[in-house]
Amino acid sequence: MTDNNHNNNQGASKNASDIVAEVRGRVGCITLNRPRALNALSLQMVRDLMAALLAWQHDEQVLAVAIRGNGRDGAFGAFCAGGDIRFLHAAGTSGNPELEDFFTEEYALNHLIHTFGKPYIAFMDGIVMGGGMGISQGGSLRIVTERTKMAMPETIIGLFPDVGGGYFLSRCPGRVGEWLALTGETIGAADAIDFKLADGFLPSDQQAAVWEQLGTQQFANGQAVQDFVASKFVAAGAGQTSAVAQIDQYFALPDATAIVQALEAADGEWERATAALLRKRSPLMLHVVLEQIRRARDMSLADDLRMERDMVRHCFYLRPGQSETVEGIRALAVDKDHSPKWQPARVEDVAPELVQAFFDSPWPAHAHPLAALS
Repeated sequence: MTDNNHNNNQGASKNASDIVAEVRGRVGCITLNRPRALNALSLQMVRDLMAALLAWQHDEQVLAVAIRGNGRDGAFGAFCAGGDIRFLHAAGTSGNPELEDFFTEEYALNHLIHTFGKPYIAFMDGIVMGGGMGISQGGSLRIVTERTKMAMPETIIGLFPDVGGGYFLSRCPGRVGEWLALTGETIGAADAIDFKLADGFLPSDQQAAVWEQLGTQQFANGQAVQDFVASKFVAAGAGQTSAVAQIDQYFALPDATAIVQALEAADGEWERATAALLRKRSPLMLHVVLEQIRRARDMSLADDLRMERDMVRHCFYLRPGQSETVEGIRALAVDKDHSPKWQPARVEDVAPELVQAFFDSPWPAHAHPLAALS
């Protein structure tokens, strides 16, 4: 993204960029513009987002920020599918130092959004997963539509729900956070609102008009921008997740092995299906993720992001040549054989000391890459 894109009124620059940032009226408008990759975040996109937000944070002309994604058919339709996992695999196997930069800068961006100090309005239409949750959950107004598909599916690739996932999932009602984190299940708009991961429902065909008006209406202040958008919300209908009682029962058990075994011992169809799903995930990361969510419940956002930065370093480097994350991405996105060779292979075989190692910081506190977050 070119600098003249950050803060002007002439619209988008002519250069094809994966981030379009422009001030329309008195609203900073960001469009994620990598539709063929479902707006998966690259390091450059993280940097461009950070630059735009830092420029607008203390600019008195900018009252609020709104963010959306371009889909394959134009504006909206896909928000953000997460981080660029092909890059993570390539960097993780080749020793590219930009892997470290990516996570440090992405988590700093997540923190900035949560602490931005002005309304930050996220149009979470279509797919909102992983890193897409990281750039929306900190928003002051999180909009979902009938097309929203929301998930933190990291255990599928031997990772954990990062980008502040420990913080925001642990604050869902009951044990929903543990369930979403371990299974990677996808939820729709009504459930997202019920689970405190979204604030309101807007029919997808009304988004363009609201977005257009953000740049043309006169607003007295940032709160007026947010109130205008919220005034367009309609009822989201009933949630699809009917198993909340079972979620609270099973996902409160003391460890991942107990959860899987109790589900397998039960008679219900939901229990059997959930157990089968968990058996496909990285056994090691099931234990790590459960510990992450439960630790994060009592943490500030900054402390959670520092913990996650420690964890993601270990995901790639704790066991050289045995990264669950590199193997998980290989099986899903590189070789596409969908047969990851998890080590250990069973949830019953994960040693507690291996889990604990993920929570030992590789850095002294003063030298932590995210030491400055507060």
